[in-house]
Amino acid sequence: MIVPLTREKFEQIVPLIASGLQYKYYWGKFSNFLQRLLISVVTVVMILLLKLLLKLDFNLVFVFGVFGAFFWLWYPVFQASIRNSKCRRYQYSGFFRGRVLDWWITEKLIGKQETVNNKGELVVIENREKRINLEIGDNTGFVVEFDAPLRAAHKAIARGQIAEMIVMSNSPDLSSIEEFSNIYIPSRNLWVSDYPFVREDLFTEMSTRLRNQQRDQPRRRRQ
Repeated sequence: MIVPLTREKFEQIVPLIASGLQYKYYWGKFSNFLQRLLISVVTVVMILLLKLLLKLDFNLVFVFGVFGAFFWLWYPVFQASIRNSKCRRYQYSGFFRGRVLDWWITEKLIGKQETVNNKGELVVIENREKRINLEIGDNTGFVVEFDAPLRAAHKAIARGQIAEMIVMSNSPDLSSIEEFSNIYIPSRNLWVSDYPFVREDLFTEMSTRLRNQQRDQPRRRRQ
């Protein structure tokens, strides 16, 4: 089942500016923070050197100095906003409700590290990440495959559970789905995602409202 969304509702659910969870996603690990902090320090030093050498205007130096000094803080917002904008470029969207048709676990290579063992030999260590793969579909024949980093909470996932997400398209009738969001399993109040595309509070509110409307429809028919 796909319920078309208005443009206004879609832009509320997929925000232009990073939400708290999206900011947290791009904040990354402590090493990522240190990298951004180093860039901030180097940028400020370079701006001060340019001011001394080229005698730049103070106001200009101040603006770029503040901009560079807080790079560590605002860059995650920028990254998330760019990613959100790629979704918001689609003209049409819908709320999809289907079921978990299948799931399985795979491993993904996320990096390699070279080191030397006790014998002086070069050893390549592969960093692999376990991921959960979901096949989601409905009775119309629409099926998508989705994967995300494996979490302990994912052990609650089972075939046949209702699964919901936002789908995106440039077709007015949503006949061709080109992108979709992270997945919500309402029976477990569980999100399966790599990147949290949607505002979870607005999504779950809409999910509950649609379920209540579906429950009310049979009662109205019987009346």
